[in-house]
Amino acid sequence: MPGSVGFVRTGQLRALGEIVPGYEASVWYGIAAPKGTPPEAIEVLNKALAAALADPKLQARIAELGGTPMPMSPAEFGKLVADETEKWGAVVKSAGLSVE
Repeated sequence: MPGSVGFVRTGQLRALGEIVPGYEASVWYGIAAPKGTPPEAIEVLNKALAAALADPKLQARIAELGGTPMPMSPAEFGKLVADETEKWGAVVKSAGLSVE
């Protein structure tokens, strides 16, 4: 939604809505650090990001773009990535697709 809401608001894109039972697709953004980054550094980054996402001005801007801030711990973010990888891996497999 954040990538398209501006086009919808200016009339350059017409939003279509459809509900398909059992189907869900969402977009999320996250920040990752290189493997081997010290846990202390990750904690500092996580606290800074959580503080930024708690700012009412940033929350308002994200909402304006159709998004919802979702601050989470590094472990929660890791689980989100793993869950999404599993979900979309199953979609790719069931569609008979492969990565080249």
